[in-house]
Amino acid sequence: MNSEIAQEQEEWKLPKNPWPATLAVMLATFMFVLDSTIANVALPHMAGSFSSSNEEALWILTSYMIASGIILPSVAWFSGVFGRKRFYIGCVLLFTVSSFLCGLATSLDQMIIARILQGLGGGAIVPIAQAILLESFPLEKRRMAMSVFGIGIIIAPIIGPVLGGWITDNYNWHWIFYINVPIGFLAIFLANMFVEDPPFARKKVGQKIDFTGFSFLIIWLVCLQIVLDNGQKNDWFNAPWVCWTFAASMLAMIAFVISQLVNDKSILDLRVFKDKNFLYGTILMFLVMAVLYSSIAIMPLFLQNLLKYSAYLSGLSMMPRGIGSVIGLIITGIFAKKIDDRGLIAVGLGLLGTASLMFGTLNLQISMINIIIPNFIFGLGMSCCMIAISTISVATLDQTKMTNAVGIQALLKNIGGAVGMSIVATIISRMGQAHQFSMVGYLNPLNPAFQHKVQAMTSALGKYSAISVAQQKANYLMYIELLKQSNLWAFMDAFRIFGLICFLIIPILLFMKPNTKKDGDIHIGEM
Repeated sequence: MNSEIAQEQEEWKLPKNPWPATLAVMLATFMFVLDSTIANVALPHMAGSFSSSNEEALWILTSYMIASGIILPSVAWFSGVFGRKRFYIGCVLLFTVSSFLCGLATSLDQMIIARILQGLGGGAIVPIAQAILLESFPLEKRRMAMSVFGIGIIIAPIIGPVLGGWITDNYNWHWIFYINVPIGFLAIFLANMFVEDPPFARKKVGQKIDFTGFSFLIIWLVCLQIVLDNGQKNDWFNAPWVCWTFAASMLAMIAFVISQLVNDKSILDLRVFKDKNFLYGTILMFLVMAVLYSSIAIMPLFLQNLLKYSAYLSGLSMMPRGIGSVIGLIITGIFAKKIDDRGLIAVGLGLLGTASLMFGTLNLQISMINIIIPNFIFGLGMSCCMIAISTISVATLDQTKMTNAVGIQALLKNIGGAVGMSIVATIISRMGQAHQFSMVGYLNPLNPAFQHKVQAMTSALGKYSAISVAQQKANYLMYIELLKQSNLWAFMDAFRIFGLICFLIIPILLFMKPNTKKDGDIHIGEM
């Protein structure tokens, strides 16, 4: 078998001009990465359109992540079953059509279904695009190919929030999905014309499908998705159906793990967890993604609902996070050979924790600079942390296990992000209620400060209405202010909790071995 593979690789000739294929895959990659951030700033608008709460609006993000998590670890397997080029074009087509369905959605249920389809289509785009680029360029030009790939991966998240905010403010949120349609079909046309399948990437005769393992994977993630989306609304494990659904998810997960261990043709090789660096690195990645995606999800809600920013200003204030990420990439590339990866991770986690704690000191009278600075620090820490974790977690693995390990880590990264968003939604809802309960006692006539404030507001409003009506309005406005302050307090609690988590997980680095195989390269596709 090895001789046959070697022969196929020798027969494969690089394309004379790799740039048309590069344009094809970069269009789809840019579209996919852009869509991961462009929708965040529109969440409050979507929540209003669907008459749903802010917590329910987060389902739009979690459903997308869980769906792409199903596909990510199975990319190599599906490529062998259908042929990589055919599978890739099918994924881009599904992503494009489901983007159109997202734009047409008139209810939260329709949006979630469309986002699940979008995640299923988009999950395979980035890893396949990276593989196509690496194979299309000769060895001496692969660094240049990865630089082009990295530009698309980095620039898209920077302009995503700003573009999404501008489109939402000037048109409506539906168009942030509609713009994918022409880009997607152009990418499909170009991929069909210029992308070639090497012999080793074509459909394999006799490729067996692990129906059992894939079925357990779907049941596990779908049940987990239902629990994460509906747990808060139904009081979590106080609802019997939540307990049963969560139990089904855990049983399916155990069955999936067992099936992967005993099946020779399994989707994933879970034996890589015997490697301590990979085990602890994956744990760190899971927790960091929970912090990252929870922050990305709630920041637009905080800016637009409490500070009354427009969608465009909300996206503009998030842009420094992408700029910080770019600078972090440069810094990491410079110091990769000089500093232990564990040191870079510790610095990155420290920056993430510091930025989160800075967010936890905000109030309703801040200027935009108070948002820009922590966002920049957050982006800086994210790059330092994520790249180093991706590198050190596979440093002690054999080269033959890399693809499998990256697929497993990609799956758990997405689950970590979905769990983080669910937890932060619960924190904001529960802590907001708790703070409201603790503060409402101050709104009584026996409190001199409250009485003085109500009298002043009644006097001001009395110029435009009867005194009795003015007093009712004054009491109502005071209660609205209490709700704002209790919600603000809840957001600050969430930021502080996730900031402390960043500092508390640093000791995990003590259990990891230093990376002795450094080459200074940045594996952008693993971020």
